[in-house]
Amino acid sequence: MLEEIRISSLGVIDSSTLELGPGLTVITGETGAGKTMVVTALGLLLGGRADSGAVRSGARTARVEGVVAASALPGFRGAVEELGGEIEDERVLLARNISGEGRSRAFVGGASVPASQLSEVAEPLVAVHGQSDQHRLLRAGAQRDALDRFGGESLAGLRGAYTALHAELTDVERELVEVVSQARERAREADLLRFGLGEIEEVDPAPGEDVQLAAEESRLGFADTLRTASGQAKEALSADHGGADALGAVAAARSDLDGVRDHDPEVAELADRLAEVSYLLADVAADIASYTERVDTDPARLAAVSERRAALTALTRKYGESIDEVLAWSERSSARLLDLDRTDEQVSGLRERRVRLREQLAVAASALSAARREAAVRLADVVTAELTLLAMPHAELTVEVTPTTVAAPDNRDDPDGPETPGAPLPVDGGWVRAGTTGTDEVELRLAANTGAEPRPLHKGASGGELSRVMLALEVALAGTSPVPTFVFDEVDAGVGGKAAVEVGRRLATLARTAQVLVVTHLPQVAAYADRHVVVSKASDGTVTTSGLAVLDESDRVRELSRMLAGMEESDTALAHARELLDAARHARD
Repeated sequence: MLEEIRISSLGVIDSSTLELGPGLTVITGETGAGKTMVVTALGLLLGGRADSGAVRSGARTARVEGVVAASALPGFRGAVEELGGEIEDERVLLARNISGEGRSRAFVGGASVPASQLSEVAEPLVAVHGQSDQHRLLRAGAQRDALDRFGGESLAGLRGAYTALHAELTDVERELVEVVSQARERAREADLLRFGLGEIEEVDPAPGEDVQLAAEESRLGFADTLRTASGQAKEALSADHGGADALGAVAAARSDLDGVRDHDPEVAELADRLAEVSYLLADVAADIASYTERVDTDPARLAAVSERRAALTALTRKYGESIDEVLAWSERSSARLLDLDRTDEQVSGLRERRVRLREQLAVAASALSAARREAAVRLADVVTAELTLLAMPHAELTVEVTPTTVAAPDNRDDPDGPETPGAPLPVDGGWVRAGTTGTDEVELRLAANTGAEPRPLHKGASGGELSRVMLALEVALAGTSPVPTFVFDEVDAGVGGKAAVEVGRRLATLARTAQVLVVTHLPQVAAYADRHVVVSKASDGTVTTSGLAVLDESDRVRELSRMLAGMEESDTALAHARELLDAARHARD
């Protein structure tokens, strides 16, 4: 909801602040005072086109600011934060600057943004209905959404069911196209995997086999050298022919110390240690002798090991750094091959699922269309009745719900083929295009006079009539619209008397569920306001300046008397003004 609008140097307005609140706010004033500048300011806040001619004469820049209460607008809060704007005390400041040279700057929560992004953020907050404005309900999508909201929970449920089925069908068709289009690549991948798995299966490596064979090949290749070295080592430790060896040297040293061990405990300890060394040398010598006997040259085994290692190396060049990695690749590839081999099964399953979803979607589309046609009749009757009360007694609104008919598909014998995602849907004996929100086109048409052919809203009504049609629609949709603020400019054009009272009453009705701002010249409309703002102008002979002021009860009576008779102090006009206010209060109660 808009809480405040600040205007500086825009048109005839030098500097003014308009405080807003819930309910109905009317703006009145003498002709030329600048009432429509408020609507112009709102248009700028909504990201509308900036006109340097709107900058006040003598000023360098015009600025418009709007304070929006964001606590009840989660979508708005998210959009502001996404743009880097700040939310302070649950309020967001929107602003627009226009220079005299035509340059424009926009701000959302203090963050500078393009005017297009300001429009995206702010436009959903306000619906402006005026003779020169773009009307939200003139858009085809908005008319369909409005009809669906008017239809209530049952229609909303049907639309939700249809939308969910359409989304599921879209996902299935996308997956089916992807699987079928990639079938050749998947087959090629499967062949490569089979070849690789066949190579690994033929070699049949064991975990860690490459490391074990490398050690064995090294031992077999250097068997003679190993035998010679081990034999010499054994001879050095324990000579077979009485030569000097390590065991003899240690035994002699131990004997020398054992002869004097009784004279010094330290010498005894050293002698014991030499005994331990002697035992260890004997064990090592025996092990080396055993190793020497076992080392044998086996050319056949060496050749077999080398051949096996070559086979393993061929695998590690292709499938991993080691045999363990090769085996891991084999495990992954086996699982992938199973998935690839299921392609035909997957395609068949997706096709069956697509056929089933199309059948369900056709049923959902038929039910949704029937509910829309029923709601269209009720909406047309309600709006037409409202138009009668708004001085358009011969006007008739119709709501056309027509299927998005298309030509029958060429492959009508198999319309569910995988090559036709988004194919026409057979519904109620015809072929239609299935969109995300249904298979219908919804259009509001108006016959402004008896016998006239109903025409689209933007072609079938004048500016003033169109504003009243919009008011009638908004009243009919009261409580269902997602827009929190409505602005009506010249909604009462060409209206007077009892019809003007009905316009005020309808605006008050709409204001029970939304914030409504109305620029009017009719006292019958102004009498229904919760807040009455007057635009007054003053001139020093060279420059005209306008300002905004919220009226109290006595000032409001005088303003209504001026609007009634052009005389603020006329006793008759004042009495009539009080009568209008009393009648409006009783009507609202």
